[in-house]
Amino acid sequence: MKLERTVADLRRELAGAPRPVALVPTMGALHEGHLSLIRRARQLGATVVVSIFVNPAQFGPGEDLAAYPRDEGRDVRLAREAGADLVFAPPAEEVYPPGFNSRIEVGDLAAELEADPARRGPEHFRGVATVVAKLFNMVGPDVALFGQKDAQQALVIRQLVRDLDFPVRIEIGPTVRDHDGLALSSRNRYLSSSERRRALGLSRALRAAEALVEDRELEADRVLAAAHAELEEAGVVPEYLELRGAGDLSPAERVGGETLLCVAARVGPARLIDNVILRAPAEGTLRPRPLTGAAT
Repeated sequence: MKLERTVADLRRELAGAPRPVALVPTMGALHEGHLSLIRRARQLGATVVVSIFVNPAQFGPGEDLAAYPRDEGRDVRLAREAGADLVFAPPAEEVYPPGFNSRIEVGDLAAELEADPARRGPEHFRGVATVVAKLFNMVGPDVALFGQKDAQQALVIRQLVRDLDFPVRIEIGPTVRDHDGLALSSRNRYLSSSERRRALGLSRALRAAEALVEDRELEADRVLAAAHAELEEAGVVPEYLELRGAGDLSPAERVGGETLLCVAARVGPARLIDNVILRAPAEGTLRPRPLTGAAT
């Protein structure tokens, strides 16, 4: 496996590489969610590229850029063991050289939920879209893999690819959870043992909503009330807990087709997000897909 730092060296390595090329963009601090995407990329691609770059452009004021966990040696080893052929780990000045002054706006999808100025802020998805577009141009992948845990990000990236005609297929991997149900996240390491117990309220809230939908309760206020009750019992005050259309993030008044239930909350020093896709049971069926599975 190769480790490259510059765009020139990356492109030289990829010039004669077997196709298809599969890209897994990460900010490092790899966990099983990332590794599941790398293993999936290994199934899809003849050449697997993993990028490791803590993107300063997607951190808002007061966010944890300086404290964000970094352990490149560990990340490179894990990426290699999961099946990566090449790790691209550029310094910030390689991605944003002096004089860099371009940003990509992704419209309405990027203006919802996480983009609220009281949360990550509107600059977050500008930073995400810009760095992903740059990675697509640097690597030239045939397929790129992202995680469902960042559901809004996944939708924004699909929009980016459609609007700018990137010849890249986007695959979204399911959310990977720990044995206790907590969605895996690089920020979970910020949690103390007591904070982690409180953080489990997020996944329990999603499961409570799923259970109600399994019993054919589809009205948004009742589904959300069940989820809120779990959060309150855990002592977690959500920044948001909302039902949205799974394809466009439009507000949903009831569960129908595929409806995204998404939650964000601060627990101790960590800001955590999670979601589940709720599906109204078809006539004659007992239950929708359970809350299982994986992402970054």
